[in-house]
Amino acid sequence: MTSRTRPRRAVKVPAGATTVRIPRQRGRRNAQPFVVVMPEQPSLTREALSVVGGLLWHFRSALAPTGFAVLALAVTALLHVIAWWSGLILAPAAAAPLVWLLVMQRRRPATGTALAYRVALAALAASSLAWLALASGFGPLAGALEVWWLLTWLTAQTAWLIVRRTH
Repeated sequence: MTSRTRPRRAVKVPAGATTVRIPRQRGRRNAQPFVVVMPEQPSLTREALSVVGGLLWHFRSALAPTGFAVLALAVTALLHVIAWWSGLILAPAAAAPLVWLLVMQRRRPATGTALAYRVALAALAASSLAWLALASGFGPLAGALEVWWLLTWLTAQTAWLIVRRTH
């Protein structure tokens, strides 16, 4: 065992821990050496966080709507604090999905399942953009906006999982 990893007797070390002694740096004659105490086994909290993080990483594409929903919640809270009037600027954007639906139906008419997908997508996007505008103006947790956010998130996440399974 080298002198760098050998524990010193003057330092009290808890059971199950390893110490690493970092020698004094040149030019600092009065400075005391550092002693780093590291547990040999990771804690239960670290193990649990590793498992949760691994699961989130593994299913990251399936949880994309959840990530966007949480990001939208944080962004609207920040917009509300910094510039509440941004909701007035974002309000016309709520009509964009409905305009897209009308343009698509005129250029490439669809019936049946394709039309149902288009209408559902336009309704979800319009609802999301309307929530974004209202949450920016009034705050994301004002009144029924938190319930609206929750229902939109559940709808988007469910639709995402269904569409990903069938295609």
